[in-house]
Amino acid sequence: MKGMVFSLVHIYSPGRVEIGGNHTDHQHGVVLAAAVNLALTGSAEANGDNVIRVNSKGHSPNEVELSDLSVREGEKGSSNALIRGIAAWFERHDYKIGGFNAVTESSVPGGSGLSSSASFEVAVGNTLAALFGGKVTPVEIALAGQYAETRYFGKPCGLMDQVTCSVGGIVKVDLRDTDAPLIEKINFDFETAGLALCVTDTGGSHSDLTSDYAAIPREMSEVAERFGKEFMRDVSRDEFYRCLPELRGTISDRSLLRAIHFLDENETAELEAAALKENRVDDFLRLVNRSGRSSFAYLQNIYPPDNPGEQGISLALALSEQILGDKGAFRVHGGGFAGTIQAFVPLDMVERYTSEMNRVFGKCRVLSISQRGGTAAVV
Repeated sequence: MKGMVFSLVHIYSPGRVEIGGNHTDHQHGVVLAAAVNLALTGSAEANGDNVIRVNSKGHSPNEVELSDLSVREGEKGSSNALIRGIAAWFERHDYKIGGFNAVTESSVPGGSGLSSSASFEVAVGNTLAALFGGKVTPVEIALAGQYAETRYFGKPCGLMDQVTCSVGGIVKVDLRDTDAPLIEKINFDFETAGLALCVTDTGGSHSDLTSDYAAIPREMSEVAERFGKEFMRDVSRDEFYRCLPELRGTISDRSLLRAIHFLDENETAELEAAALKENRVDDFLRLVNRSGRSSFAYLQNIYPPDNPGEQGISLALALSEQILGDKGAFRVHGGGFAGTIQAFVPLDMVERYTSEMNRVFGKCRVLSISQRGGTAAVV
């Protein structure tokens, strides 16, 4: 609980892209992700009155009184819930907390699948640590964010987003033990490899899709429970397929397909990381496309099941295939159902690709990797 209170900090917290491991994190799997050059920035100072106030450009002000850090049902789904939850995690782990005033702005678009929420969580956690002298590690900052998002905000999530925003760079993260994830930084430059990382926002928002997201971990865990396990990470491929005839009819086909996706995608993320480390670019692109097909056919997170008429992601994937043919690679990006797709585009095709995607969707970005993770630097 000891720590010196500093007066002013500068805040930086990047967004992230998921490169591999689509919906593997909540099953304690392997993910491959990277921080990007879109970020939340700002400044904060301690105020001495036990209230956290955050004024974010383009958003309503947030104000959280720290004397009561219990979960508030009416606050779920709000930034106040994230702030309260992070402060509660700090207090539970004997880190000093206090009030501060922050002014921020973010180039990470909300609801686009680039983890604006995790970027915000990492910013709040780093600010508390910097202002009140906590020796909090990047992984602990990530755990605080996940705790807040799951318990206070009300959205079940794994740890990939928060870890990537907190650590920075390209990272392979093994989440078998979520309290002590194995993090490996990978040194790879896409531009040197002749590729541009393009993310297209198809225009749908993630904000009203919590139930669709929640169904994925619930259904995967339902399959794991049939094997006496809590998570699919602990179910062997051979045992799953041996028991498939008995499982069919006692559990939904969609749950079984989503379990198959996990078994395949967890392996794919491992192979993608190895391909980048060994500079096997063609193998990496083949694996990205394999991941995309699995998400579409087995995971089924390409459009909301209750609104099949709205399929922006499907349309963006179809257009990407028409433009790229057998060059590069493309896949759904992040949680899915709405939001973004990701493409690795040969440099000589970037102008055409972005022009066509912008003509239809208007929101295609060429991103670069940020080696810098979340920080709150004392002035």
